Amino acid sequence: MEAAVGTPLSYKLVAGIAFKAAGDIFHDLVWKKSDTLSNVIPSKIQDCVLHEGNYGTTGSTIEWKYTLEGKEQRAKQVIQKVDDASRLIVLKIIEGDLMEVYKDMTVSFHVETKNEIDFVSWTVEYELLKPDNPHPFSFMNFLIGGTKELEAHLLQG
Repeated sequence: MEAAVGTPLSYKLVAGIAFKAAGDIFHDLVWKKSDTLSNVIPSKIQDCVLHEGNYGTTGSTIEWKYTLEGKEQRAKQVIQKVDDASRLIVLKIIEGDLMEVYKDMTVSFHVETKNEIDFVSWTVEYELLKPDNPHPFSFMNFLIGGTKELEAHLLQG
């Protein structure tokens, strides 16, 4: 974890995982077919509602209902950047439970291939509302856990 220069309560978490089920499928499923994730990984995602735009396009607003540490949560996000060539998605959380703890939060994922192995990297950039608020380690674990569950589902066929 590293602090951003100039903002004493701004931080960045980065985590990655090898993804055996093809990074292109992950990228397409998570952002172009987001509404199917509640059927694929229902232990993590309960619902995904498109409020504006289209799945997988810049400027679209999507609301998620998910379970984090046994509690039902919700988050509304705006897709800030989509780069299909580099398999990168950047989104900004604008409403929901996370905004009760964080002043600002941006989440991105990137699929990269190295030596014929696909890796999914998640980055969470955030600013704490108060210095004693918790860092979003549980949220990062949720993202990595969801990636692993999605991979297992895809490998089962």
